[in-house]
Amino acid sequence: MSQPAGKRTVIGASPPRIEGREKVTGAATYVDDMQFGPSLLHGALKRSPIAHGRIVRIDASRARALPGVRVVVTGEDFPGLTGLYLKDRRIFALDRVRSVGEAVAGVAADTPEIAAQALDLIEVEYEELPGVFDPEYGASPEAPIIHPELASYEVVPFVFPQPGTNISNWFKVRKGDMAQGWAEADLVYEHKYRVPHVQHVPLETHVCVAQQNVNGKITLWSSSQSPFAQRNLIAKALHIDHSRLRVITPYVGGGFGSKAGVSMEGAAVALAMHAKGRPVKLRMTREEEFHTTFVRQGLVAILKMGMTKDGRITAMHNRFYWDGGASTEYGVNITRAAGYSGTGPYYVPNIHVDSYCVYTNHPVGGAMRGFGMPEIHFGIEQHIDEMAHRLGLDPVEVRLKNCLKDGDETLTGMPMHPTGLSECIRKAAAAINWGQETVSYSSTKRHGKGLAAMWKAPAMPPNPGSSALVRLNEDGTATVSIGGVDIGQGALTAMAQFAAEGIGIRVEDVRVNTVDTDYSPYEWQTVASRLTWSMGNAVLRAADAARTQVLQAVAEAWDEDISDLDIVDGQVISYRSEESIPLKNICIDGVQRKDGTFVGGPVVAQGRFMPDYVTPLDPETGQGPRAVVHFTTGCQAVEVEVDTETGEVQVLKIVSAYDVGKAINPELVRTQMEGGAVQGLSTALLEGLILDHGVPRNPNFTDYRIATAVDAPLETENIIVEVPQDDGPFGARGVGEHPMVPTAPAIANAIYNAVGVRLDSMPLTSEKVWAALQNNDI
Repeated sequence: MSQPAGKRTVIGASPPRIEGREKVTGAATYVDDMQFGPSLLHGALKRSPIAHGRIVRIDASRARALPGVRVVVTGEDFPGLTGLYLKDRRIFALDRVRSVGEAVAGVAADTPEIAAQALDLIEVEYEELPGVFDPEYGASPEAPIIHPELASYEVVPFVFPQPGTNISNWFKVRKGDMAQGWAEADLVYEHKYRVPHVQHVPLETHVCVAQQNVNGKITLWSSSQSPFAQRNLIAKALHIDHSRLRVITPYVGGGFGSKAGVSMEGAAVALAMHAKGRPVKLRMTREEEFHTTFVRQGLVAILKMGMTKDGRITAMHNRFYWDGGASTEYGVNITRAAGYSGTGPYYVPNIHVDSYCVYTNHPVGGAMRGFGMPEIHFGIEQHIDEMAHRLGLDPVEVRLKNCLKDGDETLTGMPMHPTGLSECIRKAAAAINWGQETVSYSSTKRHGKGLAAMWKAPAMPPNPGSSALVRLNEDGTATVSIGGVDIGQGALTAMAQFAAEGIGIRVEDVRVNTVDTDYSPYEWQTVASRLTWSMGNAVLRAADAARTQVLQAVAEAWDEDISDLDIVDGQVISYRSEESIPLKNICIDGVQRKDGTFVGGPVVAQGRFMPDYVTPLDPETGQGPRAVVHFTTGCQAVEVEVDTETGEVQVLKIVSAYDVGKAINPELVRTQMEGGAVQGLSTALLEGLILDHGVPRNPNFTDYRIATAVDAPLETENIIVEVPQDDGPFGARGVGEHPMVPTAPAIANAIYNAVGVRLDSMPLTSEKVWAALQNNDI
């Protein structure tokens, strides 16, 4: 779990390469030259080859002297701390390194080859320190302290670091009487589950270009889910005015949470500040993407549950040890989300939850699709299945008995809003013919069925804001400006639908802009499956305000009551007089009154939305009137075929049923369900970052497998349930992350149903299944 201290190492070259670094192709360089000109510089980062150690000395003199090198910077040039919830991270390491791959210096050079050569010329001397590579050990008093300065870090008020330890957040839930809960139970069962680190593997790696002009204005072109958060965090870390930093986000080539917040973008800005006006491009290689940008945190979950013989849950005591990595600036909120969701979507009267975010010397953990929910549900949903089997009960009926219904109190004391969870469970089970055995035609292959329920709230601060602008153009079309990013989830399409519906024009007549922080209205981040709900509310309010401007002007000009007017398919109509006029005739020039004067003018409207009803939770009990804005709930049911000779698992069918409030675009909702299920299958059966004392052993697509068309289920069925959300636009709430949450436990339960082996660690590889079968004599 730890390694000896005191070893000194002088590093002249970059960290040992597990696989050769990718080369920038000539075609890519040509495109860059076309957009930014021949002055484009290429950035690269010198990275730590050790997991934990003090920086004794950095000598960059030889790199600075290399012809073609224009900039070399280190932590001494930019010592400021950054972080979304906990400021514990530097752009370049200053006094110590805490993970393999942490940046210690940056260079910008005329070509990628010169930049790579310059990295080899930077000498770094380290004094190695003991490492922490397991979160349970990291949380213990025996573990070496990774962040001795934890007490001095700036932190948001709803995160609770434990100075003098490696615990950067401890979220607690205390409810009911645990002794009574255990006494009422006919069965008490405790077990440990493990989930590994997972990489998001977007097809487009992290990439950005930064440039500072002669007036000191810096522009960052960034493939980002968080343009405004990037501007805020980088500006604060580099001590520059927000008005001096502009972030432009074009279309993003995949995110899944990896491009939320800041990972390497600050380094590009730092290099550009010393590049004398030349643009600097920084692009992560695939190897760097695997372990130097955000990864999904690992988890050790110890679950204890009590249940009566008729299947009623009486108590839960759950402990979550999150492997947060070298920095937990984002991961502390994953820990919090796991805490207030720590029972799964069930009513439990007696609850004790401890969710710990633990510093380790692993890669930095951050947001990934599901934000902690796939990890905790992997254990919770298997645990419920196992207890049902031990009591001779139907797992579906146990879930229906205990799942949250309208008005039930959640573990934090919040009344559950109207939810279609029971309907989701019933429909998913029916779609795989639950209770009917499927017979295999092979003597070595067995079929099994499994099911798992889920819930997830938008994990965010209590007051994240959204805003939108709507402008009507001379031809009656509308331009919508937003601060959210389309990362493939269809955000721009949904916002166009909201604007069209709100104004009264065709969706084809709406254009939604991509993000430029100098001109786009504010949006907190594109995370938490919140854009349809939060940004949708802002767009709908802006569209309604634009519509009102038009109708007020027409009402005055025509001397009519505004309640008698409407806009339908771009025509302003009067239900009283039956007059009409094309919107395009009046949305810029206004409407002529009877006396020949005009009223109205260019239509520009704004809308904003911020939840103002989320309440704080007691730090000792986790109790409060409203912990979150809402929960999206759902269920997945799967059918698998297991080869008893090889352990190979083939997923035959996945059924997804989710309560989305209102499906704004049903086809987009179904594609989110299908894509999330396949990504969930991939992490369930194939994915896991192999770390050997902090060193990644599979940072490539040869050794880190992701699901392809060959692995996808033979059949998918996607069921939309609609129980409206009171504060959602048209009753809608998000569903982007949720289909990935229950897939792994549903598959694990199906494997158990097929061959009687219970796997408590991911991924559920054929090797693990085969080994378990040998022990079971199947």
